Amino acid sequence: MLELADQNVLITGAGRGIGKRLVMGFASAGASLGLLARSKPELDLARLEIEHAGAKAIPLAADVRDYAAVVAAVEKMHAELGSVDALICAAAVQGPIGPLIDTDQRAWMDAVETNLFGVVNACRAVLPGMIARRRGKIIVLGGGGGAYARPNFTAYAASKAAGARFVESLAEEVREHNIQVNILAPGGTFTHMTDEILRAGERAGWKEQEGAQQVRLSGGVQPDRQIQLALFLVSQRSNHISGKMIHVKDDWRKLEHTNLHPDMYTLRREQKTS
Repeated sequence: MLELADQNVLITGAGRGIGKRLVMGFASAGASLGLLARSKPELDLARLEIEHAGAKAIPLAADVRDYAAVVAAVEKMHAELGSVDALICAAAVQGPIGPLIDTDQRAWMDAVETNLFGVVNACRAVLPGMIARRRGKIIVLGGGGGAYARPNFTAYAASKAAGARFVESLAEEVREHNIQVNILAPGGTFTHMTDEILRAGERAGWKEQEGAQQVRLSGGVQPDRQIQLALFLVSQRSNHISGKMIHVKDDWRKLEHTNLHPDMYTLRREQKTS
């Protein structure tokens, strides 16, 4: 039996990168999908691939920075598929790379608007329905800088750190409505952002360059690891987990039967030292 055969999942940033990978994973699990992204050609291709796999999906062309457009997309999904059972916020941009004083101000703000305000807009759009049904799952993709400093990537790091605190705060707001909100940190994986780092050269810094080179050569974290964690976080098995930042390399399978300390897997969690 398919794990998500009766679930409707809305995924932002569904046209490429990790969002696209999660789309295919959720389609294989039987979910019906709302695919939200700015690029209609990318959405049409993703929809075609999903339908070939035997699943159902509808393309929803919208910019997550435009709240009215996101609301319209959610309404269209509701009309064609039904209520949104789970939201996955995968839409993100890396923003300008380099020292803050040398970066373009508009590009810096655009990154924050997409990575932070885009998440807020998507959550605002789906929460009324989830609250009315007294159930729902929200997953926000975290990234490098959400839990540690990332020089030369200040827009991305700041927006991801702010997103983490937003998730923790929202999780407490909606806990009594049986809605769980968590961050999935997907780890280093090959996407268009990898190429952006490599093209940036010295502006990215030697550490980022080395990491991107390794990811390009190895492919980074395998998609199946990201998909399996995402499936766990939208399943009933994770109903006791909310407001957490869980990395694909964490031993997250143990969490199914574990009561978590309030500060575990959060923005303020302590890192073990050897």
